[in-house]
Amino acid sequence: MSLVVDVAADGVRTPLGKARAATIALGALRAERARNALLSIAFVTTARIAGINRRHLGRRGATDVISFGFRRARETDPVVGDIYISPDVARANARAIGVGIRDEIARLIVHGVLHVLGYDHPERAGRATSAMWQRQEEILARLGTRSLP
Repeated sequence: MSLVVDVAADGVRTPLGKARAATIALGALRAERARNALLSIAFVTTARIAGINRRHLGRRGATDVISFGFRRARETDPVVGDIYISPDVARANARAIGVGIRDEIARLIVHGVLHVLGYDHPERAGRATSAMWQRQEEILARLGTRSLP
């Protein structure tokens, strides 16, 4: 069994290096006791994430993170998923909520990993008090990332 995380920047500058992004994703997978996983994380432009959002989720505009987890035929099959993050949207969100951009991107990585693993949360009301959000914050604390104010 193995955990594999591939990180690409697709020509986008990100304040969090590829190695650190992979380490955070691996930490989240280990915290969830995943034993066999293949994940890709792509840092993409605002236009690219808006296109993915429209094409695959039917939503308008850019967002900070989108993740896709692929169904496993058997429980023993690896967890496979793709996570797309827009550093520019993350930067704007970080400023708006008063956190550092590196902490915000770490949060988005863990958030994406949890979605790939099957977690979900309500869209607006109750999002920050959902079980998924609380688990996300626990994992981030374990990994040494600051909590939201």
